[in-house]
Amino acid sequence: MKTIYLRRSLWLAAILLTSLCAGAQTKTKPKTAYQVTSNDMYYRIHNDGDNRIEDIKTEYDDKIYKVEYVNEKLTSLSVDGVKIPESDWSKYSEATAHIREEMREMAKRNAEQAKRNAEQAVRNEEQAKRNAEQVTRNQEQAKRNDEQAKINAEQQKRNAEQAVRNQEQAKRDAEQVGLNEIQAKKNAEQAVRNKEQEKRNAEQAVRNQEQAKRNAEQAKAMEQLMKEISTDLANDKIIKDRDDLRQLSFGADGMTVNGIKQPEDVFKKYRKKYSKEKYGILYHDFNYSRDGIIIGH
Repeated sequence: MKTIYLRRSLWLAAILLTSLCAGAQTKTKPKTAYQVTSNDMYYRIHNDGDNRIEDIKTEYDDKIYKVEYVNEKLTSLSVDGVKIPESDWSKYSEATAHIREEMREMAKRNAEQAKRNAEQAVRNEEQAKRNAEQVTRNQEQAKRNDEQAKINAEQQKRNAEQAVRNQEQAKRDAEQVGLNEIQAKKNAEQAVRNKEQEKRNAEQAVRNQEQAKRNAEQAKAMEQLMKEISTDLANDKIIKDRDDLRQLSFGADGMTVNGIKQPEDVFKKYRKKYSKEKYGILYHDFNYSRDGIIIGH
């Protein structure tokens, strides 16, 4: 029986059966629908426009055959590198038919085997997953067992230590009786100190009230001062009205109102009116803004 010999029998292992029956591809660009090569042997199926082309190169009866089919029709044949004319193709019909059939059958078998391998791989993967999960469960159980053994050992240790602490506590309880008497004496002394502190706190509260009163008087005086200055500035047409004063500063080097430095005569006038003798610390480096009053020296 004549047989096709392939130098590498596994070169069709990844073929899918559907690749043998691939339909027409794009008509504008040839596209290989199926291709397997091993060394210089190959079996390819591709489309060129509307044409479906099968290219085969293989060893058959110790000869190298190159065969081409276009749309299921033999269009080219060479044997050992010699191109066979179409008139002699019939002499090789048995060989070409056998080659083509063997190729297709091999592709079919390989596709079926690939499918079985894929299904087996899925089963193997699922079993591996189950095995891994069981290993994980076993490891977790072993870990829990170790942890429980450790907990039990620690509990025994704690029980022994607690027995020692109970003995020590009994001793401390006896000592505490004497300590309680000492603490009672300290508590009485602390009560006396607390009473004295309450007296000092009451005196401080009085001082705080007096300071709050002075602060209120100072704030009132400051408010009155700003009213007087605002009124004078409005009368002197430096600001539109008393509410127009947004910023004021004056000291030894001059006077500024709403960011505008005032002439020397205006500065002297206000310096004289709001003198140090009358307004104390408000005379030097006095700054005012609507957000509050800042005084510096």
